[in-house]
Amino acid sequence: MVATDVDGTLIDHEERVTDRTKAAVGALLADGVSFVLATGRPPRWIAPVVEGLGYAPLCVCGNGAVLYDSATDRVLDSVTLDVATLSWLAEVAERALPGCGLAAERVGASAHDAVTPQFVSSPLYVHAWLNPDDTAVAREEVIDAPAIKMLVRLPGARSSDMRAALAPIVGERADITYSTEHGLIELSAPGVTKASGLAAVAQRLGVAAETVVAFGDMPNDVPMLTMAGHGVAMRNAHPEALAAADEITESNSADGVARILERWWG
Repeated sequence: MVATDVDGTLIDHEERVTDRTKAAVGALLADGVSFVLATGRPPRWIAPVVEGLGYAPLCVCGNGAVLYDSATDRVLDSVTLDVATLSWLAEVAERALPGCGLAAERVGASAHDAVTPQFVSSPLYVHAWLNPDDTAVAREEVIDAPAIKMLVRLPGARSSDMRAALAPIVGERADITYSTEHGLIELSAPGVTKASGLAAVAQRLGVAAETVVAFGDMPNDVPMLTMAGHGVAMRNAHPEALAAADEITESNSADGVARILERWWG
């Protein structure tokens, strides 16, 4: 099985699946190899990747909290933070990181389940990306329903510093990671990582962990790179991902994923 992160890994700087990458994925699929996306993205952000690939894979979304079947547009499983934990995490984050804003990612039965507000943010939350598709709510409403992850944003801070400040306090009550150094950390239920999500997919498909090849570029990819039989970091990767990998390939803008896949399925 091949599993890959999306942003900074599979797609280039213009958020495209290149022709070379599409062909490389097509070759491994033709050889009967399973191909899985493992991303921090929620299910509703998967469709452009599917379109670029020309193939609808199983997806580990939300840093491992969600198993999503993009072919049928169904959420197969999810692991959430409960309301009591969200409330505690919010208070802890606000004390440790004064001025931070809070947001929560939720899922329904499908990628665009209109019954469930997918992303809700508090008045202090400043988005780390362009064109957000959130619902602005009161701070209390961010934590009033189970969520696959809580996001804590502190503009001007480094995500690694935020994690360092919060991790000793949070302990084992949540898993903390980040996919950008621009003042944004993400908290999931204890033990929920891309590795746990990928392990669930491997069990579902009858694949042994030692036969998995995984690609990634950021700290949220480290558990997956470590658990895979062969972990590959992009040349543009964060130092933590580079240190965890068995191999370093070219950057995402230089078809790094395709170059490795072509070794076996070229």
